[in-house]
Amino acid sequence: MAETTYDLVIRVERVCTTAGFQPREVGITAGRIEAMEPLGNNLVGDEVIELTGEEVLLPGLVDTHVHVNEPGRTDWEGFDSATRAAARGGVTTIIDMPLNSIPPTVTVAALQEKVAATEGKRHVNVGFWGGAIPGNKEDLRGLHDAGVFGFKCFLLHSGVDEFPPLDPDQLEEDLRELAGFDARMIVHAEDSRTIDRATQPEGDQYEKFLHSRPRSAENLAIAEVIARARWTGAKVHILHLSSSDALPMIASAKRDGVQISAETCPHYLTLAAEDIPAGNTAYKCCPPIREASNRDLLWQGLAEGIIDCVVTDHSPSTLELKHLDTGDFGTAWGGIASLQLSLAVMWTAARARGIALEQVVQWMASKPAALAGLRSKGTIAVGYDADLSIFAPDDAFVVHAETLEHKNPITPYDQRSLSGVVRRTLLAGKGIDFDHPAGELIWRGKA
Repeated sequence: MAETTYDLVIRVERVCTTAGFQPREVGITAGRIEAMEPLGNNLVGDEVIELTGEEVLLPGLVDTHVHVNEPGRTDWEGFDSATRAAARGGVTTIIDMPLNSIPPTVTVAALQEKVAATEGKRHVNVGFWGGAIPGNKEDLRGLHDAGVFGFKCFLLHSGVDEFPPLDPDQLEEDLRELAGFDARMIVHAEDSRTIDRATQPEGDQYEKFLHSRPRSAENLAIAEVIARARWTGAKVHILHLSSSDALPMIASAKRDGVQISAETCPHYLTLAAEDIPAGNTAYKCCPPIREASNRDLLWQGLAEGIIDCVVTDHSPSTLELKHLDTGDFGTAWGGIASLQLSLAVMWTAARARGIALEQVVQWMASKPAALAGLRSKGTIAVGYDADLSIFAPDDAFVVHAETLEHKNPITPYDQRSLSGVVRRTLLAGKGIDFDHPAGELIWRGKA
């Protein structure tokens, strides 16, 4: 019997498998993993990569919460810069949010404009969320059939007028619609009435901004989402959870059979309100970064499986919109830029807490892939796509915002020392050539 020759064989002492880190040889052909055998079996490949003892092989991360903002606000970010940043950080699949682009992705025609905007600019795989706004209920099924991964809504002003919020009754109406074709609603859950009655943010003191977006606004909105999901039977997902107070009710809803999941973000797990410098609006996001005690409880919620995954909510803007000149948290755009840094940020914090790298990978690769229904992403196993990263967990580096691929050089991690360097990213078994973008469009049910 003829010996199988693979397009690529990777030999490595530590491959992140479903059974933890193992010494393996990975055989890849036509962009897929075709073999996983013990190290030393000497698989034959047209190309062979032998990793050093300080390198590990990870699945490419799947980031289901990225604001690319193109078309329309491409000066904030764009598909070329965003997917370059993703690739540098070991992220091989992103799913783009429907707002901040003009037009927002709330009709099939708008989705087609978004798709056109990606052409020649996809350095990693790109998929899309649709949007749910007042008046577009009739567009939801068409977007679903076109292949979006679900629908995003806000329960308060989104920050851009093109993407207005749903009120709770409109949310319920749309949930009934989505339940009819088993689509998921992902929700920015903050209660507008609570925030309207809170203190108004102004000036350069972060504490004032924190008080303007209280935990109670998140808690009340999440309770509303749980109730409407319970009544309609629809699938819902809580975006960027920052309030640890909400964990018990999310856990209770899961036990009751409500189809609910939740995510949090690296900035809620690694930063703390007490440490934010006056006037440093790079830290402003909504919901806000909360206290260290709250952060510890979010880690606990992750460990217990109440929070399902960790994604960036990469939400950049121009430097001007961050109002760095005044440092005014009340007027600055709210959004954290971290796409290129997410793996190193999370690994640095997890390692300090005694959490294994394979657990971080599960939260940032296999769990987000499962959320989106990506059956061939986020795991190193036979039959999966060979979207991979070569990672040196013990290497360290200092972040310099101006050297990142993000279009605008601002991030709260600027000047921080982080552990873990992505040395190389592979897409469909091939090294990424930034002169020849090879990322694919991915669609619900087909990846």
